[in-house]
Parts: sequence; structure tokens; C-alpha cells
Amino acid sequence: MPLVHIELLEGRKPEQLKQLVQDVTAAITKNTGAPAEHVHIVLNEMQTDHYAVGGVLKSDQ
Repeated sequence: MPLVHIELLEGRKPEQLKQLVQDVTAAITKNTGAPAEHVHIVLNEMQTDHYAVGGVLKSDQ
């Protein structure tokens, strides 16, 4: 059972997230042979004021 965790910043539309999980599932099934119904994906959307790069919050950029 492949289990994929994806961390990303908030702000994507539901349609974009739906397409993301479909594409990731397709890539995993293609490359591992695992059936799609066994692929689990967890999306963790972070608030931009809870993520920083180089000491700068993404919300401040």
C-alpha cells in the first residue's frame, strides 16, 4: 500500500487538488504496479504564516 504525504501551501482550488491526486496516483500505479485503490494520499495544506524560507514567512512575500 503506497502512502504519499504531500505538504503544500494553502490556496489551491479543489479542482487543482483533485487533479493533483489523480496525477500522483497514476504515476505511482505506473511505476510500482500497485492498483489505484491501494494508493493513499494525504494532503497537508499549510497556512502561509506557518511556513518560512530564509527567515521570511511566505505570508510576508
